[in-house]
Amino acid sequence: MRLENFIIKFQADTFLLHFETTFKKMPHIQQDAFLLLQDGTYFKGKAFGKIGTATGEICFNTGMTGYQEVFTDPSYYGQILIMNNVHIGNYGVNQFDQESTSVKIRGLIGRNLEDKFSRYQATGSLDAYLKANNIVAIEGIDTRSLVTDIRASGAMNCIISSEITDSKSLQNELDKVPDMNGLELASLVSTDTIYETGDNNNKIKVAVVDYGVKQHILTSLANRGVHIKVFPAKTSTEEIKAFNANGYFISNGPGDPAAMPYAVSTVKDLLKENKPLFGICLGHQLLALANDIPTFKMHHGHRGLNHPVKNIINNLCEITTQNHGFGVVPDAVRDNKEIEITHANLNDESIEGIRMKNKPAFSVQYHPESTPGPHDSRYLFDEFVRMMQ
Repeated sequence: MRLENFIIKFQADTFLLHFETTFKKMPHIQQDAFLLLQDGTYFKGKAFGKIGTATGEICFNTGMTGYQEVFTDPSYYGQILIMNNVHIGNYGVNQFDQESTSVKIRGLIGRNLEDKFSRYQATGSLDAYLKANNIVAIEGIDTRSLVTDIRASGAMNCIISSEITDSKSLQNELDKVPDMNGLELASLVSTDTIYETGDNNNKIKVAVVDYGVKQHILTSLANRGVHIKVFPAKTSTEEIKAFNANGYFISNGPGDPAAMPYAVSTVKDLLKENKPLFGICLGHQLLALANDIPTFKMHHGHRGLNHPVKNIINNLCEITTQNHGFGVVPDAVRDNKEIEITHANLNDESIEGIRMKNKPAFSVQYHPESTPGPHDSRYLFDEFVRMMQ
């Protein structure tokens, strides 16, 4: 063999060996795991992450990327999450892709949950990450069939277990899980202490009421140069007002907004200040409740990176990131003379944005700060800052 041919063959063999070692998921023995839904649907798969049992409301996310941001979003607290994309974990995890300090989902369901990863910035595997955060997961599930069932039957509770093997015992544990309706969860994910971030020398100050605020919401505000003070969920209105902020931000968060009378009272009191107020997701629902507009549990919610929303004010469409299982009652919004609808969902005509006619207060149901995801709606932070200026 000529020397140049030998070198080419050696290089090709070396590349293939590197490819197989880096990207190919090596076969290994996995423990069986089981999934049982409230409607009796039953799946057998393989264990991933922590060996154990997890319960909660099942939901699904349609995003193809951004799984670490999703897992750490406090709005998912108390839920078992299905990631629709076929491969989850293939680019690993790192310390930068987090929306909070820990994983907030109760459990994870996937078709292929990958232990091997290829992104050079990654600091570890999905499997190790889930184990470190005590998250039970199951893979090898026909997620297309599962999501089809949820879309037909609606949101419901479920149980994942890699330690309980018989269906009767699974059912007994599942029967103990409370329904999401009526659950107050925001105070469980809120900060315990008041803290400040952003530019402390800036004259524009924002008081953030934390019901489960995502890190990138704070980053989006900080990037616009404002001085931010974050308050725990049950902080008194007097203490929030003492900051003498130029505007108030009402954050996203988990649970049933109708089970948060303390938060509705806070929003009502802050509205009396006639200062700019901006709410996202749960904050949107709380602004509605503060205006006597009721909320409701959606059939299966909106979660993903590709939801089309129409801006009724400028007649343009935005592609949005969403994560919510509750909404505001459309007819009640339309009948309220103090409220104007600003955004509507193009898939189901649900209310995606409102603003008050007699006060500088507005909100959206979706997430304009989304990362990763579309940037179409980030102008809302600019509008909020302009209102305070």
